Amino acid sequence: MIRAAAFSNSSIGGAIIRNSRRFLSENVAPIKKVGPPKKFNPKNAKTTAGTGRLPGALSGEEFSRNRGPISWAAFGLVAVASASAVGYYQVERERRIEKAMGKVVTTGKPAIGGPWTLVDMDGNLVTNKSFEGKWLLLYFGFARCPDICPSEMYKVGQVMDTLLKDYPEFASKIQPLFVSVDPARDSLQVLREYGQDFHPSYIFLTGSPEQVQLMAKKYRVYVSKADIDEDGDYLVDHSIVVYFHDDTGDLSDCFTQSMRTKDVIEKILERMTLGTTNPNI
Repeated sequence: MIRAAAFSNSSIGGAIIRNSRRFLSENVAPIKKVGPPKKFNPKNAKTTAGTGRLPGALSGEEFSRNRGPISWAAFGLVAVASASAVGYYQVERERRIEKAMGKVVTTGKPAIGGPWTLVDMDGNLVTNKSFEGKWLLLYFGFARCPDICPSEMYKVGQVMDTLLKDYPEFASKIQPLFVSVDPARDSLQVLREYGQDFHPSYIFLTGSPEQVQLMAKKYRVYVSKADIDEDGDYLVDHSIVVYFHDDTGDLSDCFTQSMRTKDVIEKILERMTLGTTNPNI
């Protein structure tokens, strides 16, 4: 009996031990053997310090990759919108320039100029028909202009002197004209005296305020009184352009204040030799 009891107790004890081992093996991770600590190497250190990113946050590359194709579509829409805006601006700019210059798009010729009637220094009526067969250098100004008008008229005089010297055949076909935009003060006598300071080929013209206003309107010339003092004296703001007409009366070119004498001469020669094989004809 004693041996039987001992066997029973040893069997029960073995079962308890076996069950305990099974429980530990199923529920407790095995203990790994730990060797001596490895020597620290800074190259192998990984940290998010100094990156401006919290631990666990995605990097920029990971974020872009995970974000999908939506950003590329948005970028494409922005590019298309930007290109459309630039195209619209260019078209609108050209349209405004055409409107300001009065261009007739269907024919390609500027709607500047037209029939006009004025008075010369001898008191005779002259019209645009009076200068048929001549190339005109037409300038609008006034006798009391302190600087700009004399400067532009002097430039035209230099152009004529150069052409007379180097291209006399061309010079003989060109007629400079000065039209006063201040008829109230620019009488015939005033213009005669004023004309003595400039190139002798100039023809000075004036007329009634209505005649001058109508011609200025046809040429898109801006005219306005400015700086009127207590004595009623004033200056006149006006467009600074030399209009170059061909021998049929059509506008061939326009020369602005910024153009130098040699630039104007080159343009004149270019326009007058179109369709010819000999530039001296």
